[in-house]
Amino acid sequence: MSQSLPVPATEEHDVGRAAFDEFLAGLDYPVFVVTAAYGAERAGCLVGFATQTSIDPPRLLVCLSEENHTTAVAARADVLAVHVLDDREHPLAERFGGETGDEMDKFAGLDWRPGPDGVPLLGECPRRLVGRILARIPLGDHVGHLLAPRRVEAEPTSPLTYQDVADVEAGHPA
Repeated sequence: MSQSLPVPATEEHDVGRAAFDEFLAGLDYPVFVVTAAYGAERAGCLVGFATQTSIDPPRLLVCLSEENHTTAVAARADVLAVHVLDDREHPLAERFGGETGDEMDKFAGLDWRPGPDGVPLLGECPRRLVGRILARIPLGDHVGHLLAPRRVEAEPTSPLTYQDVADVEAGHPA
């Protein structure tokens, strides 16, 4: 197996934000709510950056904004829960994407229960994965969390997508 090292970016080859945004325009992909717990502290946020990274062994990478309260809790947690939002769950996207855990308890009034290591599992999201954190990787303004699945619940859903939540104003700047 070959190992590659990161290639340093150079200004003459980098594109600007506008060109990058143009490349991504119109693409649509699912959004997730990622939850974390450490001791009595719990947190959750809306995530648009998540992808499978390996088939065997199975691995999932979820990326949390460095500005997000959830990232601080996830930095101390051993597991994360990744919830697929159904296309009817826009209110959950607003709560976990438009509010900040610095100012409110996002779980107050919600149907949730503690899962492995106390990670919050949302009752409204029956399609979810709880993964053990194998690595934390700095990725620009996000931190990637490489997960090894410990528990999967996979009821069929019609996922809420990035375009569906374009109206949600971020509780923290991304």
